[in-house]
Amino acid sequence: MRTTPPGRLSKGDVIAGLSVALILIPQSMAYAELAGLPPHHGLYAATIPLIAAAFLASSPYLQTGPVALTGLLTFGALAPLAPIGTAEYAALAALLALVVGIARLLVGLLRAGWLVYLMSHSMTTGFLSAAAILILSSQLPGAVGAEVDPGLGVLGRAAAALSDPSGWHGTAVALSLFTIATVTIAGRIHPLVPGVLIAAVVGVAVSIVTGYDGVTVGDIPAGLPPVSADLPWEMLPSIVLPGIIISVIGFAEGVSISRVFASEARQHWDADREFLSKGMANVAAAFTGGLPVGGSLSRTSVNRLAGAESRWSGMVTGLAVLAFLPFSGILSPLPRAVLSGIVIAAIWKVIQPTKVLALWSVSRAQALVGWGTFALTLALSPKIDQAIMIGIALSAAVHLWQELTPHVTARRSGDTLVVRPSGVLWFGSAPALEDLVFARLADEPDVQRIELRCEGLGRIDLTGAHTLAEMVEQARRAGIEIQVLDVPDHARRILSSVGLVDGDGTDSGTGSGAAS
Repeated sequence: MRTTPPGRLSKGDVIAGLSVALILIPQSMAYAELAGLPPHHGLYAATIPLIAAAFLASSPYLQTGPVALTGLLTFGALAPLAPIGTAEYAALAALLALVVGIARLLVGLLRAGWLVYLMSHSMTTGFLSAAAILILSSQLPGAVGAEVDPGLGVLGRAAAALSDPSGWHGTAVALSLFTIATVTIAGRIHPLVPGVLIAAVVGVAVSIVTGYDGVTVGDIPAGLPPVSADLPWEMLPSIVLPGIIISVIGFAEGVSISRVFASEARQHWDADREFLSKGMANVAAAFTGGLPVGGSLSRTSVNRLAGAESRWSGMVTGLAVLAFLPFSGILSPLPRAVLSGIVIAAIWKVIQPTKVLALWSVSRAQALVGWGTFALTLALSPKIDQAIMIGIALSAAVHLWQELTPHVTARRSGDTLVVRPSGVLWFGSAPALEDLVFARLADEPDVQRIELRCEGLGRIDLTGAHTLAEMVEQARRAGIEIQVLDVPDHARRILSSVGLVDGDGTDSGTGSGAAS
């Protein structure tokens, strides 16, 4: 697919940018509420940050702005620190955006974009499904118009709202169901059908015509986003770790789709550039009354389908929302049940229990990681950043445990024991290989010869090489002939340093045969 050169704004970019703006205006308000902020902060985060991101973006399609997962992570980081929805809370959200922005800028400048790939598939599978449940649960009280005790927690509030139908607001329930149905059906008809916008317009109309007495968006400050550096700097130590976590997790959520699109269109894609782009967006959000932002899966798809040809389509979206701000008061009558329906419609399909359960059939160790992360995310809510840290630690522990025991196959061929180790031979796994070989020799004392075939070995560190050399020497002292065969080219240098192969690439004569 041809795209416009980075320096040119095309007609397709304008059309695509405006199309996304129509979806983003109500959607950004919904995601701000998910993050615990008044809806107009979502509008602020959908303006200047998008313009700033466009100048450094790598993908011509990736759309920046408020997103559901980042909203939930923001809520989890800030809910214990300040009353939800207050000015103090909003100032902390801006400071958190600054931390996220600086962290992403540092990753991009250090060209460490590969960090995003360190999260294991099993961990992210468990986390995303649990996070989707939390996001959906957080919206249920608003969707039914119920007033519940905020101290019950996300899952507790959802249970309390659903268990008492007498407290439901009939019109709110109808509007949320209508919103969910409209957004879902519109998406099935075509991604460019603006289901979110249709639901918002109908919601405003119903509110005005019927004199809706439920909770609405309320007053929206008129004018452009406020520019200020008056942030609660004294709270910085409390949000550094959550900010770093959001900078990586939130980045991974949106960029996956832009990588797919780049591959399909045979375009270059640069993770480091995207980190810089999203870093600048968050820094801009911090000083313009916004909240942490990321890349959106759904809006990126719409942007591409609407004809975007360069990264400037995102700038068009930001400018369009910015031009709308003076008129944003028309959304004041919008029932919050509509905003809850928008979030539910966007997130329900992310709940995929079959994927979480399927981990068991693939790997029990990885199932432990996925299920553990899933359970911890729900149990530790709203501090889900802690669940992510534990999930990463579980992934590392499982990987380390698996690497401690190398995979070894051994078979008899007459009086010869043919041993084939595979995997990485390092200081943690080398002793296990030695123990496995000599345990087999103890069980079969009539073995006279060992062939140690190394073609399946990956990286070998110095300790692993010394362990092989010691094993050869011990076998020779026991009167057993041992040959080290099929040495991979990448391992010859380090094995030659311990005398197992010659420096010229041939086998040494000390107990090793010819490599095949």
